[in-house]
Amino acid sequence: MSDAKPGPIRTFFQFIWNAVNFTNHLVFNLIMLFILIGILAVISAGMSAKSFTPLRDKTALVLDLEGVLVEQRTVDSISTALAEAQGGGEREILLRDVLRIIKAAKKDPHITHLVLNTDGYNAAGMASTREIVAALKDFKTSKKPVYAFADNYEQKQYLLAAQADKIFLDPEGAFFPEGLGRYRLFYREALQDKLGLDVHLFRVGEYKSAAEPYILDAASEESKQADLFWMNDIWQRYLQQVGSARGIAPEAISAAINELPQRLAAVKGDLAQLAVNEKWVDGLKTAYEMEQYLVEQGVAFDDESGSFQQIDMIDYLGHVNSNQIAKPSADAVAVVVAQGEIVDGEQPQGMVGGVTTSALIRAAREDDEVKALVLRVDSPGGSVFASEQIRREVELTKAAGKPVVVSMANVAASGGYWISMNADRIYADESTITGSIGIFGLMIRAPRTLEKIGVHSDGVTTTPWAGAFDMTRPMDEPTKQVIQSVIERGYAQFIGKVAKARKQTTEAIDANARGRVWSGAQAKEKGLVDAFGGLQAAIDDAAARAKLGRNDYRVDYIEEPMSPFEQFISNLAGNSETQGLVRWASPALGLIQQTRMGQQIRADLQWLDRNGSKPVNAVAHCFCTF
Repeated sequence: MSDAKPGPIRTFFQFIWNAVNFTNHLVFNLIMLFILIGILAVISAGMSAKSFTPLRDKTALVLDLEGVLVEQRTVDSISTALAEAQGGGEREILLRDVLRIIKAAKKDPHITHLVLNTDGYNAAGMASTREIVAALKDFKTSKKPVYAFADNYEQKQYLLAAQADKIFLDPEGAFFPEGLGRYRLFYREALQDKLGLDVHLFRVGEYKSAAEPYILDAASEESKQADLFWMNDIWQRYLQQVGSARGIAPEAISAAINELPQRLAAVKGDLAQLAVNEKWVDGLKTAYEMEQYLVEQGVAFDDESGSFQQIDMIDYLGHVNSNQIAKPSADAVAVVVAQGEIVDGEQPQGMVGGVTTSALIRAAREDDEVKALVLRVDSPGGSVFASEQIRREVELTKAAGKPVVVSMANVAASGGYWISMNADRIYADESTITGSIGIFGLMIRAPRTLEKIGVHSDGVTTTPWAGAFDMTRPMDEPTKQVIQSVIERGYAQFIGKVAKARKQTTEAIDANARGRVWSGAQAKEKGLVDAFGGLQAAIDDAAARAKLGRNDYRVDYIEEPMSPFEQFISNLAGNSETQGLVRWASPALGLIQQTRMGQQIRADLQWLDRNGSKPVNAVAHCFCTF
């Protein structure tokens, strides 16, 4: 560890961050005090006797999925609650909540219809969307009708809508199936030719393309070949699933996409009418017409609102939570979520901290009531050191006699695979993105950049290595050899650990590694995952391995608990009166959003802390989303 004081540039940015952070907290606390007083006034006036809307017969559950689907909240609980109460902002929807809501509604006698509103729905990948698809299919076995309505349909949104009995689109809307693609910016010319920076990439594996944008002007042929291989697999599965749900041959959908200019011209550019002609939707309706249609289909009419009788997702989740009866058994299956980039040290939710996530796994291991662990992974990887810290905790948990099952979500690649490989069993969706077994190191040197402005670096050292990693100095061949040796050792460790965990030879793993990305279906063929299934399949497997009865255990998410105040605000966010009050106060709440630049300053400082302490930092990261 170095005792050197931070330089003037970093000190300046730290001062700016502290000032912004202080202002942020001051404004936030004042506004929260104002809102809290208003909420207490509402409660004391008796405006709300219940914390959620009462359920009545012949009610439609409106599954409003506007927001980002996540495994775990990436913002603090108070901000999340306020965003939900405002009905906007950066709303995050927990996948586990959506699945619980659909499951509960299936058996709820008050819920007679389900209405899907997918406008604004955003998911990081296909796998989590396909889990909702499976839940909707299960719901339909109740014979309760499902209707979908949207202003527009994006591809992942349409995959959900396709499960409905009837799909409707606004007359001015569109469904534009464009396929999968991935384009990235390449910076070699800007960094090296224009700015004079020397970028050195060290890697093992011709398919490890994460850092190619810094050394090339376009994607390598190996990168294009590998990407197209897994993308085609996921896209064909998408066409098959949509086609099966709608009774349309996948070839017919592909033909319509390929002939889009001609077919669109035939309907004079009307994308909504094109969707009807291609049987992608069943009809065109305005929002008002959709309300009338639902009443005609048997949903009760609500005189008070002048619309069909309905309950939204937040209110219904309140019912589900209030009616949930705790399982009598003390035995539990713990779920630890590893979502986001894998980073050294302690990290907030939304990132996987080597120390933080390890501590959560350790807490599950040391809890006598926890009999098995499910590690839910949705991560493109990151730090090799942090990944290894987490993998060791998985090994220790197994050694303690507690089964560990991994459930891969949208992405479990590179470092995400590293933390998964030692599980007793690995579940993935066919459209999960995984693999990318490889590591790299990226070093930047700036002597030519400094020369452009007349600045030069010079000095003396007691050994050849004292200044070898100084970015103001050119990188010599011995230094390059040292770094490459470290990267090659890291790769050998990676494939060696995978081979041991997966009971294969290192040669077999190397043939399927070298940084290459696979879909979940392809990974299963390669022996990198064990079975297809979502989170519930992994939980069931873990419980069976721990010899727990089918209904004799509870599921505990091991996370940082909310403070009493956060819990209070979170509960109030589902109250309709609270929502109205917060919307009324939203202009003031907008002030908080103006301090978001402070978050970027903090992220930049954290990046300096993470990457500035080691001369050689091996990374197991995959830029493999679409």
